Amino acid sequence: MSAERNPDGISERQQSVLELVVDSYLESGMPIGSRAIAARPEIEWSASTVRAELAALEGAGYLTHPHTSAGRMPTDSGYRLFADSLLASGRPLPAPRGASLELERMRHEVDEAMRETTSALSQVTDLLALVTAPPASSAHIHRVEVLLLQPAVVMVVVIASNGMVSKRVFTFADPVDSGLVEWAASYLNERLEGMGLGARMIAGRLKDPELGESEREFLAAIGGAFTALEHGVEDSLYVDGASRLLSEQRVAEIPEIDALMQALERRASLLQMLRSALEERSVFLWIGAENPEPELRSMSVVGANYGLGYRNLGTVGVLGPTRMDYATAIASVREAAGELSRFFETVYER
Repeated sequence: MSAERNPDGISERQQSVLELVVDSYLESGMPIGSRAIAARPEIEWSASTVRAELAALEGAGYLTHPHTSAGRMPTDSGYRLFADSLLASGRPLPAPRGASLELERMRHEVDEAMRETTSALSQVTDLLALVTAPPASSAHIHRVEVLLLQPAVVMVVVIASNGMVSKRVFTFADPVDSGLVEWAASYLNERLEGMGLGARMIAGRLKDPELGESEREFLAAIGGAFTALEHGVEDSLYVDGASRLLSEQRVAEIPEIDALMQALERRASLLQMLRSALEERSVFLWIGAENPEPELRSMSVVGANYGLGYRNLGTVGVLGPTRMDYATAIASVREAAGELSRFFETVYER
């Protein structure tokens, strides 16, 4: 069995030993020795055989030990090999526990969906959750709704192609003709659908000299709804769970708290880091020194992208200590990304 080696150059037995060490360390936070591994009922190897495999894994850089007489614990490379085996094995991952990630009740409200996903993901994994909203670049107007809420109160709803929604309410001095409101909805959809979010271009479409005075005045009055969409649909990062990550029970697992706090304060850098993985087609991981952000190189990130099938729109991820429950993290971000993908499909179908 041990003669057969995987692409990483370790034998199947060494892979099994590594997984036992990682599983044990994730559960207890304590290094584990050869005797403890050999004593497990499912293990058929002697303590000396296990000891030799542990030494080989340590020599390859997958395990380490805090001092001479201690057992082994995984390195960043060990966590990486363990996580890669989870992704490649195809075996069922644990179902996310706790809060539900269902988004059907969100009623196509993108901001609420983002916040709901971030909160639920943090609760499920007990880690810091990060979710990026669809980027505003290359977005265009998907649909416009003009609604008469009260005789003199009109609401304009603008839905962008990236799923973001802008709502503006306008109050007029006199009651607004309901026929004018219905006409405006039809006219705006005909004139603006598919246009980019450039305010000047949109403004030009609203100033049609062939329109009557009342139509021109009404369109001028509600034109701010489109300018608000242009400036409001920015790349956004949603974060939840910092208190969980920095709780008294977890803080000992974070060796560089000051660096972590600096990274969290620089939200733009975190957003850019996650967007750098937007082309990934499946779950991705950055473990320890693999992290693009220097302040996070004592932490791990597990993420997955969501989108419409033909292109990714954003990223869902969790951030935590390298000693995290990778199986649950992978399953959770995968489910959250799937839910957001289904959510955005409904937004585009509306």
